[in-house]
Amino acid sequence: MTPAEFEAALAQLGWKQSDFCRMADVDKNTPSRWIKGTTPVPGWAARFLAMALEIRRLAALIQPPKT
Repeated sequence: MTPAEFEAALAQLGWKQSDFCRMADVDKNTPSRWIKGTTPVPGWAARFLAMALEIRRLAALIQPPKT
């Protein structure tokens, strides 16, 4: 996952970096290092976001549309 893909996934989920940190139990500065490219986005973080996006997609399929 590239830094841009990481940022895009957060945006798609409507999460701030602090939201990701809380849910993934990582230091508050970690996502900034990934986004800046200082350190690569680890595979587990990419999988975490991919699963969150898939859960969001599946939840939308079973929820009735808002009227």
